[in-house]
Amino acid sequence: MDTETSLAGLYVGASGWSYPSWRPGFYPAGTKPADFLRYYAERLRTVELNTTGYRLPAEEQFSRWAEQTPPGFRFAVKMNAYLRSNFTTFAERVALLGDRLGPIRVVVASARDEGLLALVLGSFDPSLTLAFDFRHDSWDGIESALPPHAVRVGSLEGAAGFRYLRLREPPYDDAELDEWARRIRPLLDAGTEVYCYFKHEDAPTAPRYATRLIERLG
Repeated sequence: MDTETSLAGLYVGASGWSYPSWRPGFYPAGTKPADFLRYYAERLRTVELNTTGYRLPAEEQFSRWAEQTPPGFRFAVKMNAYLRSNFTTFAERVALLGDRLGPIRVVVASARDEGLLALVLGSFDPSLTLAFDFRHDSWDGIESALPPHAVRVGSLEGAAGFRYLRLREPPYDDAELDEWARRIRPLLDAGTEVYCYFKHEDAPTAPRYATRLIERLG
């Protein structure tokens, strides 16, 4: 598989974009916050949308986010699994992103609960991809029980056609980025989509790391 084809499945970005402290290191000096997303999406192909895990924005907001990004851009949206009564509304709202909707990251902080897992899986159309961010050790080993449209965050193994990585321990030197590129390359070559997000810091390190990782894989 050629490099251009394999990189079509690579989505590397940051955990958020609305940070004034990224001026002028990433956003040009004088860039207005209302233009941050548009500028970000010209440089990177994906972003984690974390606000949805705390408060579900209005329908109009999702439509505006989609309009501010180019074709091929992907939002990875956060959902907290403890907000069980909100699943249907959540699915309806994030669908307004249209083809900009990437994986839904489902944060599960509680102990293993097969009923909760079944509820989450049954609340979303199987055409959507789900990345389960399990925060309790009792979920260890659940990967083999997940359906083809779901993965565990951080796992490189599985039958799904995508993987979801969150790199949360900056700083990342060249050797560490080289190692991540080595681990990701076989997945891309096999046609697996890879979503990878670097932790936000006050300085624009996340988009810098993302750009450097993309360069290594290109």
